Amino acid sequence: MEIEKTDLPGVVVLTPRRFGDARGYFSEVWNKATLAQHGINLDFVQDNHSYSKDKAVLRGLHYQAPPHVQAKLVRCAAGAVWDVAVDARRGSPTYGQWAACELSAENGKQLLVPGGFLHGFLTLTPDAEVLYKCSGHYHGPSDGAVKWNSAELNIPWPLDGTPVLSDKDAAAPDFGVWQSPFEWSET
Repeated sequence: MEIEKTDLPGVVVLTPRRFGDARGYFSEVWNKATLAQHGINLDFVQDNHSYSKDKAVLRGLHYQAPPHVQAKLVRCAAGAVWDVAVDARRGSPTYGQWAACELSAENGKQLLVPGGFLHGFLTLTPDAEVLYKCSGHYHGPSDGAVKWNSAELNIPWPLDGTPVLSDKDAAAPDFGVWQSPFEWSET
């Protein structure tokens, strides 16, 4: 597995090896022991599957507030998405900074989004399917969102026109007025 660090501590791009032949390919997308050797120690308790029928569907920026924080390992099983993680840990040296990566069925890349980060993605193709592992169970009262196009974040979404949003995402507060429930710790 290829492991590529981003500019944000803990946000990592993982590219599993593919073993192919005339039938297609096989790929191991998660191996706890292998990744523990690289300092990545997570226990995943929930797998999610998101399908978006149209191009330009934007989901996010989402989070689960403490004590129901979720780290996520995100990959695209069909189509392509632009996946974004934003540091939302108050006091962090990288607070408000983001990292992004194109995830596609073709490139096989995965984005590891630590707890305390906002997460969102934009579909670059129709019929995009996103699979992600979560380190915590979904908890409705802890679910939240921050506006995807907050000026304070200045994320250059690869978008022509207006995205397709849920009501929740359209009504989300700007990052600049949102009160983050996450705190940074050096430990």
